[in-house]
Amino acid sequence: MSAASPAPSRGDEGHRRWNILVWPALVFLTVLFLFPFLQTALRSVTEPGPENYAIFVDDPVYLRSLVQTFLTALVVTAVALLIAYPYAYLMYRSGPVAAGVLTLLVVLPFFTSLLVRTYAWTVWLQETGTINSALMALGIIDAPLPLMRNMLGVTIGMTHSLLPFMVFPIYASMRRVPPSLVPAARSLGATAAFTFRTVFLPLTAPGVVAGALIVFVMSLGYYVTPALLGSPSNSMLSELIVNQVEQQVQFGVGSAIGIVLLALTLAFLFLGTRLVGFKDIVTGGR
Repeated sequence: MSAASPAPSRGDEGHRRWNILVWPALVFLTVLFLFPFLQTALRSVTEPGPENYAIFVDDPVYLRSLVQTFLTALVVTAVALLIAYPYAYLMYRSGPVAAGVLTLLVVLPFFTSLLVRTYAWTVWLQETGTINSALMALGIIDAPLPLMRNMLGVTIGMTHSLLPFMVFPIYASMRRVPPSLVPAARSLGATAAFTFRTVFLPLTAPGVVAGALIVFVMSLGYYVTPALLGSPSNSMLSELIVNQVEQQVQFGVGSAIGIVLLALTLAFLFLGTRLVGFKDIVTGGR
């Protein structure tokens, strides 16, 4: 008589249930992300061939656009950080009602589409727009300022759109700081500036890194805002991809540009996560 097979443990049942939940997500990601990526990578070396990647060497426009794309992403990330950190700190120091109002102000732009928000900025920034008209009416300027069709306009529009992705990781990291830690440092004789620099700021660094990575990576692929607020002289790679696919009908070249952008983005993301451990980014340094 054979021995009875052991009953499945609770761990095995939990593992089986977890697999049931994971497989639909894996299938979804495979169908909608992996297959299109593989198709794009294949087109980049077959239509007409691997020489598609030589476009960055043969045509200086594409190399200049590559540099412009990363420069714009860095500038937008820096500006968003300079605005988001004080704003998140204000949310952290405010009461529940005030913090709720400040949170609503951050997420309010999401109630309208990105295209509408970008067109709204053209109304404000163009030569006959609200800002220039007000400044000229007050006698502050004699001629309209160039607020759009340049990198300034792109930075303003993209920072406005991406600011929430910087504010909330920083705010979440601040909320994890023990409330008694800063007063304890002050009670030991540390000044407010010294306490902020040596205690509070390092503890919120994971949120800063997480927000900076999110904003930087999202900035690299922006299209609508640079297309409407920028100019051909400072076009980003996303605009060149659209031009190659829609106007030049060069799917291979467009795919090659996209693959190069993706590879460089992953490289920067890898380096960024090494500044602060990936676990610290996810958990906020806990």
